[in-house]
Amino acid sequence: MRRQRGFTLVEAVTVITITGILAAIVAVFITRPVQGYMDTVRRAWLTDAADTALRRIARDVQSALPNSLRPNGAGPNLEMLVAATGGRYSQDAADAAGCFAAGCTGLTSLGSVITASGERVGQRLSVYNLYNNDGGGCGPTNPSAWCGNNTAVITASTEGGDADGLAFASTAFKPATGSPSRRFFVVTGPVAYVCDGVGVAGDNGTGTLSRYEGHAIAAAPVFPPAGGTARLLAHRVSACQFTYQPGATERQGLLSLYLELMEAGERVGLYHEVHVDNAP
Repeated sequence: MRRQRGFTLVEAVTVITITGILAAIVAVFITRPVQGYMDTVRRAWLTDAADTALRRIARDVQSALPNSLRPNGAGPNLEMLVAATGGRYSQDAADAAGCFAAGCTGLTSLGSVITASGERVGQRLSVYNLYNNDGGGCGPTNPSAWCGNNTAVITASTEGGDADGLAFASTAFKPATGSPSRRFFVVTGPVAYVCDGVGVAGDNGTGTLSRYEGHAIAAAPVFPPAGGTARLLAHRVSACQFTYQPGATERQGLLSLYLELMEAGERVGLYHEVHVDNAP
């Protein structure tokens, strides 16, 4: 009968030592690929987050009421009035009703702008907005939709095929000749973008970029806006800049956006330009 024997202590220690040496060798060779993969994933996340935030701003800007963009405040901030739809009104009907003289209580569209009666009730109709009131001072010299000029709250809407009716309280729009292009817009409300706490601490960005909606229209810009809902678009913000050239005379504005995110020493900065149609 043969006697069975196990490992001796010396053999066990030898195996453990050899295994440790092999593990250390493997770790040396695998550390850089793993770190490179983690860095690539982090850069991809930062790039995607910044790109998504900038594209969200661009979508709102491209649907904004002409001449309503206003960057202001101590930090990188931007606010605008978002238009849900728009169209052209019947000049003859508007003149007959006195919309640009004593005042009228409704406009008739040229073409369909609503899909059902009652749609857009509670939203604001705006005609020929020329100023963003970035300075916060309302007055007849610079009439602005932010101040309530040339706007009216829609109280009723009637779907009429190619001639929809929008009703509101008696309003006299300016100038007396009406909009040269006979255009009107339906505004849902203001939207603001606020960069807050921007900077760097250690290897990470400290700021946030948030989108605000649902707050009241205010004559003077306030950042962050009071009331409404704030939604976080990006964190780890290390740099943020909004530069707006309104181009009021040319009717073609340009908004330049720069957003930089930083995490664990990885830094990604994206620059984006948005064309702004300011033709009222």
